[in-house]
Amino acid sequence: MWLESEARGVERFFRRHPNAASAPPPNPDLPIGTDTLPDIKHIVILMMENHSYDNYLGMLAGHGDGFTLDASGQPTAVETKADGTPVPAHHFPSPTQSRGLPTQSWHASQIQYHDGANDGFVASVEQTVLKGDPTVPMGYWTESDLPFYYWLARTFPLADRWFGSCLGPTFPNRRFLMAATANGLIDDLPVGMADYPDTGTIFDVLTRNGISWTNYHATPTVKSVFKRALGRPVLRVVRWIASHTVKWFPPLVHVLQDNLQFTADLYPLGLARFMCHLRSTDQFFADAKAGALPQVSIVDPDFGAFSEENPGNIQHGEGFAAAVIDAVMNGQGWPGTVLIWLYDEHGGYYDHVPPPAAVPPDDVLGRSLLQLPNWFKALLRPVLKTQIAQLDAIDLGTRAYDRLGFRVPAVVVSPFARPGGYVSHTTYDHTSVLKLIETKWNLPPLTKRDAEAVAPLDMLDLAAPPAFLTPPTATAAATPWGTWPT
Repeated sequence: MWLESEARGVERFFRRHPNAASAPPPNPDLPIGTDTLPDIKHIVILMMENHSYDNYLGMLAGHGDGFTLDASGQPTAVETKADGTPVPAHHFPSPTQSRGLPTQSWHASQIQYHDGANDGFVASVEQTVLKGDPTVPMGYWTESDLPFYYWLARTFPLADRWFGSCLGPTFPNRRFLMAATANGLIDDLPVGMADYPDTGTIFDVLTRNGISWTNYHATPTVKSVFKRALGRPVLRVVRWIASHTVKWFPPLVHVLQDNLQFTADLYPLGLARFMCHLRSTDQFFADAKAGALPQVSIVDPDFGAFSEENPGNIQHGEGFAAAVIDAVMNGQGWPGTVLIWLYDEHGGYYDHVPPPAAVPPDDVLGRSLLQLPNWFKALLRPVLKTQIAQLDAIDLGTRAYDRLGFRVPAVVVSPFARPGGYVSHTTYDHTSVLKLIETKWNLPPLTKRDAEAVAPLDMLDLAAPPAFLTPPTATAAATPWGTWPT
């Protein structure tokens, strides 16, 4: 019943949007849906939260493009406060993080980029976070803090030029992962979360072509089903009302964010699709063990307990990621699996590589309440002065999606992975994941962004016998992810 309902909904979408998925596929000489990489049976996407490359892997000396070190082995990176006080890169003494710091808002990210100088991380806190500690963005962790991640980055192919898809926070970047566009979203309030891109999402294309997919997540099923019982149209209306209320009352943002606990829901997810494709984290471990993973999987952390976003303990997230990767490597489906471990965005933490320009995905510009006429905002300002100031702090800046976000850690884990500590210097962003999916099944791109993206195939060797057919044993253990309450 649910599969039929979903299929009807997908076909209605494509009838109403004839230009969706209408561009030529990667190989125009082959039918859409042709499997061009048959050795790969499963693609698993493990997207964690909010850390830059330098913040996590900058101290991976001699392997990848991390910090420049001085004679004593310390990073030379330094920024200055507005009063001229230097703020050098420094090792955090604890795996816990500061609440609300650093910041990766749209405005803060533009300040951090600073027209390519990449020297505005300290300034971003001084200018957008009242009474925030501006030294926090310059902190980093080392192998002693993240032993499993360092082992992973040395063992499997590491990408040291994997960027977020836009200079902004979590939700816009995760939207790029599923649709190759943020469709105008620039913040995590979120504003306009009732929308749906005219070009659709990768899930629409997968469903239409009979390619199985699942989003594994930690949200209670009964709670999620209840929210969708009245169907996607009602859910979109509720979100529209909620988001337009939250715009004026930023303290309510977490009320709305709590309703978005898995990636596939960043565009409204109807009940049929939920029933067909959403499964629990426990089910992921069972499916991985049995070799029963779908062709495409997204594995979400518990965004409250194991996401690695501040103020969380980064070792909790590392423990969860290690458990997911171990389950894949030791599951029956390992011989045909490609897992990509990466981060949605940089979390506001320092990185020394300026994000490159990128092709805009479409003609949709970023939208914000700040675009209201100045005379109208002037009328509201006496009543909503604090709220408007908070919006100024997060939403100011360019409206174009013409530049990638900051670098994030990314490793490809697969029996086909290139051995020998391979490091890829190719420029990737999150739509590179879409490009891999599209290349494998010869699917048309969703937007101009994934059409131009590069699939991370240089990190695999599909012509030689699999170097990691027998999965390696981690020489560094992470904190077991199930040892603290969720």
